[in-house]
Amino acid sequence: MMELGLPLIPVVDNATSHLLASAFVGIIMCRAVYILTGYVSVLCFKGYDKLSYKQKMEWNNRGFSTFHALFAASLSLYLLLYSDLFKEDPQDGLIINNYSFLSNSVLGISIGYFLTDLAMILWFYPVLGGLEYLLHHGLSLFSQFLAVISGCGQIYILMVLFTESTTPFVNLRWYLDVAGEKNSKLYMYNGVMLFFGWLVCFLNLVWCYYMLQIYMLSTGSLGLSSRKDSAVHLLLCPHVKTIFPLGLCTLLTVPPMLTMMNVFWFWKIAKGMVKTLSKSRQSQVHNHIQ
Repeated sequence: MMELGLPLIPVVDNATSHLLASAFVGIIMCRAVYILTGYVSVLCFKGYDKLSYKQKMEWNNRGFSTFHALFAASLSLYLLLYSDLFKEDPQDGLIINNYSFLSNSVLGISIGYFLTDLAMILWFYPVLGGLEYLLHHGLSLFSQFLAVISGCGQIYILMVLFTESTTPFVNLRWYLDVAGEKNSKLYMYNGVMLFFGWLVCFLNLVWCYYMLQIYMLSTGSLGLSSRKDSAVHLLLCPHVKTIFPLGLCTLLTVPPMLTMMNVFWFWKIAKGMVKTLSKSRQSQVHNHIQ
């Protein structure tokens, strides 16, 4: 590794050029899907032409948001569970330092997406989201930037990136609302799937598996065996403290902030699901009486 012009940030070879190239690909991808979403929507949804300019803009924005979510979640799942990237110790025995061309590309393209979406949020503020979205995107960009540049902690970033898998349900909910299908069964089923998706991804994966593990490893309260086939070995072994200071600080502060935001959004989703199910039950009772 060589040192960047900034203090305490190690940089792996060719990381900067790879980051710039993949981020550019991500920006182009978002632009292409944005345009394609508009063309497809005109053909498949008759009400698209009746939408206002801002509604069309958000409609198309959610198109590339959904595309990125499917792309990022599927490749994150592949890298975490099916590739050999995090299954075997490297020569120095530090899984937390594992990275590959594919993992750097995924994170770089994701950075391109977050930059594009952040630019649109700022340009059309507050139509696409308020301060919480600016904070969320800023923290995500900073964390992914450090992970690509340093090659450290990518397994944790990919775990969080996998939670993008709930985004398509969020976007479908908005699409159905705009299309006037708020009382449809699809809207209700999507709300239930969204609730359980967030429950699994954020409360189970991020909190139980990620936050608790980071805390225990950083405080040294977790005793681990040296067996390579042990279950705890797959949970990364106690090497978190080997990360450079800024990276460790980011690892221990950014996830709790994102988790608090996600818990707030989860609470809103839960309220929405209860409201939708209540309306559905009232409608069924009314139809039964008639």
